[in-house]
Amino acid sequence: MCGIAGVFCARGAPDRGGLERMADSLRHRGPDEASVWAAGPIGLAHTRLSIIDVAGSHQPMHSPDGAWSIVFNGEIFNYRELRRGLDHTFRTQGDTEVLMAGLMRHGIGFVDRLRGQFAFAAHHHPSGTLHLVRDRLGVLPLYYRHDGRGVVFGSEVKAITAYTARAPGVDPDSLDAYLEGRSVPAPHTLYAGVAKLPPAHRAEIRATGCPVLHRYWTPPPVADPGIGADEVVEEADRLIRDAVRAALVADVPVGSYLSGGVDSSLIVAIMKQLRGNSPVETFAAGFGDPRFDELDWAQRVSDRIGTRHHTVAVRAEDFIDLWPSLTWHRDAPISEPADIAVFRLAASAGKHVKVVLSGEGGDELFGGYPKYRYASWARAARRIPSGPRRAVGRLLDARLPPRLGRQRIALRALSAGSEADQLATWFAPFTREERRGLIGRPPSPDRLRRAPEGVDDVDRMLRNDLAGWLPDNLLERGDRMTMAASVELRPPLLDHRLVEFAFGLPSALKVRDRVPKWLLKQVARRYLPDDVVFRPKVGFRVPLDRWFRAGLRETARDRLVGGDSFVGSALDRRAVIRLLDRHESGRHDEEIRIWTLLSLEVWHEVCVAGWATSRRAP
Repeated sequence: MCGIAGVFCARGAPDRGGLERMADSLRHRGPDEASVWAAGPIGLAHTRLSIIDVAGSHQPMHSPDGAWSIVFNGEIFNYRELRRGLDHTFRTQGDTEVLMAGLMRHGIGFVDRLRGQFAFAAHHHPSGTLHLVRDRLGVLPLYYRHDGRGVVFGSEVKAITAYTARAPGVDPDSLDAYLEGRSVPAPHTLYAGVAKLPPAHRAEIRATGCPVLHRYWTPPPVADPGIGADEVVEEADRLIRDAVRAALVADVPVGSYLSGGVDSSLIVAIMKQLRGNSPVETFAAGFGDPRFDELDWAQRVSDRIGTRHHTVAVRAEDFIDLWPSLTWHRDAPISEPADIAVFRLAASAGKHVKVVLSGEGGDELFGGYPKYRYASWARAARRIPSGPRRAVGRLLDARLPPRLGRQRIALRALSAGSEADQLATWFAPFTREERRGLIGRPPSPDRLRRAPEGVDDVDRMLRNDLAGWLPDNLLERGDRMTMAASVELRPPLLDHRLVEFAFGLPSALKVRDRVPKWLLKQVARRYLPDDVVFRPKVGFRVPLDRWFRAGLRETARDRLVGGDSFVGSALDRRAVIRLLDRHESGRHDEEIRIWTLLSLEVWHEVCVAGWATSRRAP
């Protein structure tokens, strides 16, 4: 992958010094090469991590007829197939020139033919139009800022602030969204005036400099597959194998994460079959806590499949040491404690490979989270008036012991008011009432989430997670934490052809007899033993509950309620103190709420208050 950035001026000309600052801010995304270019109203910057056509495919790239100039981030997995269908004299062996040739022949509609993960900017000189494009699932990021002088864009927010050379401000309307989901859904961000291009969208920017957004893809509705369950399993197997095969396209070494869970284990098993006798490098992280540590399972899978396996230990001290620098890399609060573990994994992988595969998407495509089993309960709960339901929920919530963490999450979701609130609350650290108490006002109407269309409760859950939780949290984490180590991440289960297949299937093939991820597990049984396929889901968790009562205790209290605390001033300080007291008492487990607030505080320290002194990672 790479880093892209640029400016489209509604008046005046690009500042070359600003473009160079943009490229410098994205050096970690592309340590192999960096360049800038400007002509007329458009200026482009690019940093390259060489994966395909290592010696060629320099960027920015310009078409021979002078009509197009592009900067491209990502991989087009079907570029060889597309290349064969284009009447063009190619000068390189890479996918960037295939994109260029496709734009010359078909225009911006060529994006519909791309298979892969990508974000790119393409300027069409004859019409004076800039196109910003993001891949269908949102694997790769793209941000922009629009004002009267034009549009500034980049792979990360830091590239935009590097060009403007102005300290960023906080968007107060996005605080509620962050406290609800630990991330801000596109098109909004925590930065005032900075937007995030949504997945499966392209922005068209003409001479006025005002972006006009177009959606070019959406997952299909559920339909009768027209075949039996056995045939569906067979087709799922074929598509997953094809997706893994496509994700292996590279001119550099490719490895894989291996947690020991079903998603990553299935990917590694298929990867090993496709590679034959060639070695496969796998990587896993452990936390020294038997409740969450899956290193033994990862090792068992590695031994069975036959990979070269590497492990890394993550300690509480890593969080103190890495929190500021990884917040700088993310340009946002570290939404999950596992973010830091993902970086440690990527840094370990980077000693052996340049690309890693991962299992993101399996839960959101095939119904893997425990919450999907409660879908019918949520519908039944909505038959009870919301007022009494919320009151009973608060009463029970206060009495649940810390060990019943998952039950507490389910209780909060079932107690939420509307279906949209229920969908959001499964991943929400704070309920709607708690957020209003912390912020002091309700969210603005344009920030309210709405339940997506779907044929049933499970289908709507899946579509909601695919549109929000997956790109705004998991994929954003995956991109930033691996790019911080200059490693490329590829999630093959998010191949759009596999996504279209999965979302066209009825929910009964995903959650069956209360077994989550039924279809994927049937495929996995062809490659893995049942004890791996059907063991309880653990997830990538970190023992924060213990760490916040020990090594991280003082850090939490000093940062959240100290005199110069952003959280203490922007939110209700007394409510924050009560939260810390409850956790330290041992009678309540408030780890994810404390983490959410601490991450917000560290983000403000590094990316807003400390912007002038943190042009590079702390």
